Amino acid sequence: MRAVVQRVQSAAVRVAGREISAIGPGFLVLLGVGADDDQADVDYMVRKISGLRIFYDQDERMRLSLHEVSGAVLVVPQFTLYGDARKGNRPSFAGAAPPEIGRTLYEEVMRKLEGAGLEVGGGRFREAMEVELINDGPVTILLDSEKRF
Repeated sequence: MRAVVQRVQSAAVRVAGREISAIGPGFLVLLGVGADDDQADVDYMVRKISGLRIFYDQDERMRLSLHEVSGAVLVVPQFTLYGDARKGNRPSFAGAAPPEIGRTLYEEVMRKLEGAGLEVGGGRFREAMEVELINDGPVTILLDSEKRF
């Protein structure tokens, strides 16, 4: 499982021009599910996202998590995080999970983040979405449950 985590002042998702979810300060998470991902990957991602300490404290050091700043998280499914363009210019998405597995694990990540006490919004699986955000920093962190980066 892969994620691009961006610290935001706000973020929103639209489908067909209609806003379906929005948050204030927190994280925008673009989440890709890999073909071999399972519950362990879900648990890893939830633990990392909810525990990331990338908000500033009173000493202007990144030491605070979403919980400590009452932040929200907007999780947007993005299978293209598994795009492989090493051979040619047209990416292969063979590493991405099939849609039914991807949807199940994506929704499980959202449920578990909510279960961890976070305010969670989401995108819409297998839909064309418009994502709007105001970066805070910008601060962007890449996560991979296989710890490739």
